[in-house]
Amino acid sequence: MKPLFKVLALLAALFCISVPLAAQVPTPSGSPQATTPTVPDDLTPDQVDDLVARLSDDQVRALLLERLDAVAQAAKAPAEPRKGPIARAGDAAKALVASWLDALSKVPVLVTKQAEALSNFATALGTAGMATLFGYTLLALAIGYAAEKVAVYITRSWIKADPASASDDLRGAVGYLFRRFCREVLGLVVFYYTLVFVGRRLLEPEQIAYAAPFVLYLIWLPRLGAAISRFVLAPNRPDLRLVNADDHWARYLHRNQIGLFLLIGFTLFIVTFNDLNGVAMGDMRLGFWLNSSIHIYIALIAWTARSGLTEMMRGNDPDRTEFDEKVATYYPYFAIAVSAAVWLIVEYFVAIRDMAVLANIGAGAHYVTMFWLLMAPAIDTLIRGLVRHLQPPMIGTGAIAEKAYRSTKRSYIRIGRVLAGIFVVLMIANAWEIDLRQVAGAGSDVGGAVIQFLIIIAVGYILDEVISLWINRRLAKEQTAIDQSPDEEAGEGGGAGGSRLVTVLPLLRVTAQVAIAVIFGLLALGALGLDITPLLAGAGILGLAIGFGAQKLVADIVGGVFFLIDDAFRVGEYVDVGGTTGTVEKISIRSMQLRHHRGPVHTIPYGEIAKLTNYSRDWVIMKLKFTVPFDTDPNKVKKIFKKIGAEMMADPVHAEGFLQPFKSQGVFDFDDVGMIIRGKFMAKPGKQFTLRKEIFNKVKAEFKANGIDFARREVRVAIPGLDEAEHLTPDQKTAVAAAAAQAANEQSQQGGGE
Repeated sequence: MKPLFKVLALLAALFCISVPLAAQVPTPSGSPQATTPTVPDDLTPDQVDDLVARLSDDQVRALLLERLDAVAQAAKAPAEPRKGPIARAGDAAKALVASWLDALSKVPVLVTKQAEALSNFATALGTAGMATLFGYTLLALAIGYAAEKVAVYITRSWIKADPASASDDLRGAVGYLFRRFCREVLGLVVFYYTLVFVGRRLLEPEQIAYAAPFVLYLIWLPRLGAAISRFVLAPNRPDLRLVNADDHWARYLHRNQIGLFLLIGFTLFIVTFNDLNGVAMGDMRLGFWLNSSIHIYIALIAWTARSGLTEMMRGNDPDRTEFDEKVATYYPYFAIAVSAAVWLIVEYFVAIRDMAVLANIGAGAHYVTMFWLLMAPAIDTLIRGLVRHLQPPMIGTGAIAEKAYRSTKRSYIRIGRVLAGIFVVLMIANAWEIDLRQVAGAGSDVGGAVIQFLIIIAVGYILDEVISLWINRRLAKEQTAIDQSPDEEAGEGGGAGGSRLVTVLPLLRVTAQVAIAVIFGLLALGALGLDITPLLAGAGILGLAIGFGAQKLVADIVGGVFFLIDDAFRVGEYVDVGGTTGTVEKISIRSMQLRHHRGPVHTIPYGEIAKLTNYSRDWVIMKLKFTVPFDTDPNKVKKIFKKIGAEMMADPVHAEGFLQPFKSQGVFDFDDVGMIIRGKFMAKPGKQFTLRKEIFNKVKAEFKANGIDFARREVRVAIPGLDEAEHLTPDQKTAVAAAAAQAANEQSQQGGGE
């Protein structure tokens, strides 16, 4: 039995690592008393082996009984009821009010506590130590500044000697400003690490503890802010400015951005300084007032420069959407709201004294958060500006090309916004030391599930935009290639059809969007912990219902697939479906829409199409009739038609529409007014109407030039003694006119009302 007891003792020892027991347990009656050993908190494997070797059977029993009693008592303890959201909000409000009242109550001791910190600083270092600290710090600053100037001088070739040429275009301006910014940052890096190198050799460790925060927060950080501001605002170079701001607001924002970095740096330094000198910030609450002043300063900047910030956010892109306008209009108020929200969150964690969060706040995580939140709309404006200048040029000309160009631009902007949002989230998470991969890997955790959900949605959205971007650009290229000129008219025979891609790509885009939405939607729901098996089963049942109850719909879809495979019609072609004629305006997965040349739109399911006649495929023959008097020479007309055909084939405006030139087919028929001479030409579908109009104009002009009249219907009245017509009385002339009118009416009725 002893081995069994030793195994139990090992389990008891491992179970008691988290809750050490240091009590003596009496042995059962009749047994000698045994003392339970003290179990340390952090047992090692060797300590476990040693403990098992030293424990007796009675000690094991006592240890187990003690642990079982503790477990039973813990089980009997009533669980603390979980508070609702209203109760938690009330507790948070009480904590905030108490924290603010505490800050107000400690206003009288601000000066004395700060004086205490300075006194402790002087006492700790002494007069000689302070003199050494200040002297060597100034020396290190001088050496660091000199090293910075050397680095900047060495890299002077990075920037053109004459920056005037850099303002010719955006690429030149960005290149110049970026190289200048890199030089400044490189100089700051050299400056800082030179200070670190020199300071470690001149100063003692306790002196470095004061010098390092001073240099970092009060010198290096404001200079970095000034470099960033010069890159974006270019206060002294309006021709290189990357944002849409005039000189007044650019200089105002530049000055106040430097002032804001100085105030933030001073806050971080004073917190570190007082902590090093034994004065906790909670004893004087100076951090509350400094942090509040930073947020008030931001709100004042945003309110004062609201018109300038609005113009800066609006940008100079003419293709702004309503969303862009609203973002620009409300950005100053958004900045004020962000500043207030971050201040309130910081005060809440200070009030509840969450030490883990307060450690990040002390490192400036809330300032980083506020910076990136305020920069998010500015990054959006930057994305729109970059897309405007870096987007590939428009394919072709005309309304279709312009529409496709704008659609492509919006796709690029939306993709950039998603990537910028991911970048901002990563930067904020890094500031708070949050490992999003670890959080996302915690499947049972709510935060991890939400992060997985957002990642899946973002990936699906980007994939959808990329596919739409490719399809739209390809579709625009195809549509522009077959686009009609503005003065080109479509008649009863329809116009030129689009390519096969123009017909298939819209269906492919809709299919891809539906597939992406379904797949990534199910994945996202699964990431939230929802069981998607019932959804898949429901989809299967729905498919069966469609298969049995909607056979006509299935027939329409299958018919449409085979029509597309056969390439029976394309968007823009003129077709006849069972006596219904029109131009194919739109196709869907189950039907097509025909636009009649007089306006009506016919929707025809694919399953009802028994026969389809396409009038716009490959070529069109147009035959024209001209009626001339009987005494006209047909050969002369033939030469005129041949001349017109040659001239139009030589004209680059019309030549590309012909497949065969206009030519005469001779005398086609006779009627009661003259000869009917016919001409014909072969043209590309959709071009025939423009060519026909031009041919009519040229034939009329040539006939007039050659003394050929068009035959027209007329009535001739033979009157005996017409030679004496000038001697007719008015009554006789009236009688003649009446007789001629009557004859014309009778002839018109006999001719079918022509």
